[in-house]
Amino acid sequence: MEEELKCPVCGSLFREPIILPCSHNVCLPCARTIAVQTPESEQHLPPLLHSRGPAPPAAAPGAGPGAAAGSAACLDSESAAGGGGGDHADKLSLHSETDSGYGSYTPSLKSPNGVRVLPLVPAPPGAAAAPRGAGPASSSLTCPQCHRSASLDQRGLRGFQRNRLLEAIVQRYQQGRAAAAAAAKCQLCDRSPPEPAAVLCEQCEVLYCAACQLRCHPARGPFAKHRLAPPPAHPGAPGGGGDGGGGKGAGGGRKLPTCAEHDLENYSMYCVSCRSPVCYQCLEEGKHSKHDVKALGAMWKQHKAQLSQALNGVSDKAKEAKEFLVQLKNLLQQIQENGLDYEACLVAQCDALVDALTRQKAKLLTKVTKEREHKLKIVWDQINHCTLKLHQSTGLMEYCLEVIKENDPSGFLQISDALIKRVQVSQEQWVKGALEPKVSAEFDLTLDSEPLLQSIHQLDFIQMKLPPVPLLQLEKCCTRNNSVTLAWRMPPLSHNPVEGYILELDDGDGGQFREVYVGKETLCTIDGLHFNSTYNARVKAFNSSGIGPYSKTVILQTSDVAWFTFDPSSAHRDIVLSNDNQTATCNSYDDRVVLGTAAFSKGVHYWELHVDRYDNHPDPAFGIARINVVKDTMLGKDDKAWAMYVDNNRSWFMHCNSHTNRTEGGVSKGTTVGVLLDLNKHNLTFYINGQQQGPPAFENIEGVFMPALSLNRNVQVTLHTGLEVPQSVKQPKLPNN
Repeated sequence: MEEELKCPVCGSLFREPIILPCSHNVCLPCARTIAVQTPESEQHLPPLLHSRGPAPPAAAPGAGPGAAAGSAACLDSESAAGGGGGDHADKLSLHSETDSGYGSYTPSLKSPNGVRVLPLVPAPPGAAAAPRGAGPASSSLTCPQCHRSASLDQRGLRGFQRNRLLEAIVQRYQQGRAAAAAAAKCQLCDRSPPEPAAVLCEQCEVLYCAACQLRCHPARGPFAKHRLAPPPAHPGAPGGGGDGGGGKGAGGGRKLPTCAEHDLENYSMYCVSCRSPVCYQCLEEGKHSKHDVKALGAMWKQHKAQLSQALNGVSDKAKEAKEFLVQLKNLLQQIQENGLDYEACLVAQCDALVDALTRQKAKLLTKVTKEREHKLKIVWDQINHCTLKLHQSTGLMEYCLEVIKENDPSGFLQISDALIKRVQVSQEQWVKGALEPKVSAEFDLTLDSEPLLQSIHQLDFIQMKLPPVPLLQLEKCCTRNNSVTLAWRMPPLSHNPVEGYILELDDGDGGQFREVYVGKETLCTIDGLHFNSTYNARVKAFNSSGIGPYSKTVILQTSDVAWFTFDPSSAHRDIVLSNDNQTATCNSYDDRVVLGTAAFSKGVHYWELHVDRYDNHPDPAFGIARINVVKDTMLGKDDKAWAMYVDNNRSWFMHCNSHTNRTEGGVSKGTTVGVLLDLNKHNLTFYINGQQQGPPAFENIEGVFMPALSLNRNVQVTLHTGLEVPQSVKQPKLPNN
């Protein structure tokens, strides 16, 4: 968490942090060093920058030398300006801050993090007035993290709000670190009790006091490259991994923050437009009077909940990263063990050969060593990268937890938006695949020791392993109507060659598997299955060495009801389809046939056809047909179709040009014709406006059928599918013989 508490300018812990418009923080003394005035004329600039409260005489505890450098005056600023350049330096100067309690200063030319700063020199008293017409000067401050520039108004740095929450956390952290440092003891002292530890060697993992460090761990020889760090924080110390106190609550003695605009008013509301706390007077007379405001407590709870939710996601990723590090370390051991096993086997085989094999043995050992070193390098790189990401996420989590502990709503809301975004960005950094090893522990190297002596010089590793188990990609597997789509891939880090795949599917009724696809593709769609059926599918790979094992079995459920349209590819050329192929018309006075896109061989299916237009009393026919039905005549004229044709008064059933069961009741504009195909009972039934039309039309029908329709230019019909099978059937009309 310490990195979250350091100023990006001076590199030390924050001192009097202020919040920039970009939501980043910077020390108030550092803000003075990076503030720049841009003159627009040859005049001396008016005083712009003022700040409240006296400056600390020295850097805050634990701030380090960088803090002093960040706020110290640059001694070379005047000499850089030169004698004749004094006027120029004066034009770039800022007003002295003696009236604010900080005293005059000259900022440095370059801050510790590399931010360039113009030399600022106070305007001399009694400077000449600016000539008439001279333009105004502006003052700005550039964020050292995102490099966004913010203009300062007449209040100068007082226009930026103090980050009281961060200031309190830094104070607790410093107290906890001091307490932890006092509790750490030297591990090499002969005294009793041991002296407090001054440093920790990260390579030796030993705590030293100052005397023992000089005696046992001098900064020379092999110890010159060792990194000495401060003693670690004690787990129970405040800010050192334990509770850390949490500070006083809003009602525990801490002074309630007052509005920056109105010193006598406390923050009571939150301006959603400006994303900042406001007081009652700001709403009455300030710039927030017409903004959308909400209760401070409600927004505090809402933002805290959002931050907690985002933090949970980062916490889960951090947990996965820790488990992944354990996996990588185990992978290192496995690679080492497998590499040693391969080397031992290789040496045993090569030593059994003649002297000519010895020269080749060294080459093969080199290949194995390079392969092992390559794998180890990749894994170490992953470990280092993942450790860095985990360290950053852990620091951010600890900082966020400290922020959540605070009971200062306004202070929390000052930084909550930016903190939530940071946590979300941190979570997004754990992209898919980042927690998967890039190499496997297996060495895909097999030595063939059977060739004759003259083949020794061509001795090399060959692949003799079966392909691994394919992995079904469940996110890409799907069903649509009576077709299923399956996708698979080979496991990562698999180097065994694959020449093709074999996809197997059962019969949808618990029967045996059968091959439905053999080829090199990793995506396959199977059509023509049964509706409302459950299929089991599996896949295996093969190469020249043989067939690999089966994948896991995936269960696929086809649709209960069919969704389909008219099929433009199989329709007669006189048929015109519209409305996404759901409405059919015809350009001919003769009857023409159009089929549906679904094929049925099992189950119960129901669809309806709505008569949109009906002129001159034609005879449209509704029913089912085979795929090879005759398309240029009325449906039912041949032996490939079973239909009901109907005029405005009556209807007939027709198959093989045989007319049966004349029934009173016809169709007109607005009529709905229903078709019920029951392949469990092997019959076909028709409905007009929800009432059964005659008896079941056809019995003992078996095979594969497609919805069909024939019509001429006097009729327009719209298809409706995906309907439930009618549960209540009205009394049928009696046929006329």
